[in-house]
Amino acid sequence: MNELPNLCHTAWDCKYHVVWIPKYRRKVIYGDLRKHLGEAFRELARRKESLIVEGHLMADHVHMLIAIPPKYAVSQVVGFMKGKSAIHIARNYCGRTKNFTGQNFWARGYYVSTAGRDEEVVREYIRRQEEEDKRLDQLNMFR
Repeated sequence: MNELPNLCHTAWDCKYHVVWIPKYRRKVIYGDLRKHLGEAFRELARRKESLIVEGHLMADHVHMLIAIPPKYAVSQVVGFMKGKSAIHIARNYCGRTKNFTGQNFWARGYYVSTAGRDEEVVREYIRRQEEEDKRLDQLNMFR
């Protein structure tokens, strides 16, 4: 069995499919920028204790499957990654060193969907768990 990531008292498997686009859907994620953004995203995810399981930088959008611990909201991690990567792009590719007020590289918002275990398996587990609890309660009646 694969070992699940864990926090102090929690084992978790929270993966999300996330997509976001550059402002005006400009086709700017290519060439040198594309080569460096992948590593930048991995570092930013690591800072939030997250892991990019799969990722692909298209010319006009970012696709990733990211594992985020339950102590962080998805919006918190995605907002952090978009904000810090925009500053990184402005500093390294646009010649800006400070005063990022009003500078937006990424469009507002993003798409996210959960990529968890099969829903039917979870439903079946829940159904059977009730039966298992009843069985254990009957065994403990005579103690």
